[in-house]
Amino acid sequence: MGRYRSILASILALVMVFLVSCGTATATKPPTYTSVQLEQIQDYQSRLGVFRNRMTELETFIGNRDWNNVRSLIHGPLGQLRQDMGYISRQLLPKDQKAALQGARDVFGHLEAIDAAGDTGNLEVAFANYREALKDFDAFTALLPATGSN
Repeated sequence: MGRYRSILASILALVMVFLVSCGTATATKPPTYTSVQLEQIQDYQSRLGVFRNRMTELETFIGNRDWNNVRSLIHGPLGQLRQDMGYISRQLLPKDQKAALQGARDVFGHLEAIDAAGDTGNLEVAFANYREALKDFDAFTALLPATGSN
């Protein structure tokens, strides 16, 4: 009886191996954007373009040492930028999300540093962070998918 059990177990194991080896793996589609996601990203891309143009105003304010307007611009119109960049980052494909979220954090780190430089009147630090903020902002927008209206 024990002999039959071991033979039966061996046969069942062979059948299982055969069935598993004959099975085909299902190919998974790579993640893509839905038309709704692309439309939302396109809407936010146009907003980002407006914010990018507003960021260039910082250069003039910093150059004139107009720290009050620097602070007003950062905390006013550019305050919405943080929320929009975060939303867009969450709409991206998983492979791009981490870099986009880090890029958004970097932009705001630089904007906060510009604000702090304004408190101390440090022109060099403000300009250095302004240049880095633009560079990081442009790197962020490069992660966005082409929507046809860029």
